[in-house]
Amino acid sequence: MPPTSEHPEPQLPTRLGEDTTLRAAQLQDVPDLHTLETRLFPADAWALDMFLAEVGHPTRSYYVLEHDTGSGPSIIGYCGVMVVGDTADVQTIAVLPEHEGNGYGRAMLETMHTRSRQQGAERILLEVRADNPRAQRLYRRNGYTRIHVRPRYYDDGTDALIMLKELTAPTAPVATVHPPATGEHPTAPHTAKDSTP
Repeated sequence: MPPTSEHPEPQLPTRLGEDTTLRAAQLQDVPDLHTLETRLFPADAWALDMFLAEVGHPTRSYYVLEHDTGSGPSIIGYCGVMVVGDTADVQTIAVLPEHEGNGYGRAMLETMHTRSRQQGAERILLEVRADNPRAQRLYRRNGYTRIHVRPRYYDDGTDALIMLKELTAPTAPVATVHPPATGEHPTAPHTAKDSTP
């Protein structure tokens, strides 16, 4: 399905504040993504070859969140979505803990929602750890509802909550995010992923 005014393609790269950018992932990003994955998901990190297959797969769209540290950009988060037919599935979404609370999780979700709509998806699913209430709150705030539980889904035996969002036309520009005002703390996930290819 080609992009239309009702289903625009994500505008990337997108500046998220003064020193952070969301852009499409490239194969050369995979070693850095794998390093970050291992840090954020030590119990069930994807293997390097799985990341290579995912980023290069035609039904997947992966994005990286880069922060300019003054000595060049470094990846502080990433996400990926699979679209097959009218259903999308969030494959992974992660933000380094020290960068949470800046709206990056919401911006990545919005980008995946827009890409999924553009590819013809009518709904989007995700799995989130039952022991990650922060990510669950982010998803609920962005229109997801819990529809099922997968017992002992993760390698460490933790259950996965299956959440669903019906996709509709976006009501706001994609990936527009402003740093929170002092004292505000919007949520961003750091451990929500689907470990199945």
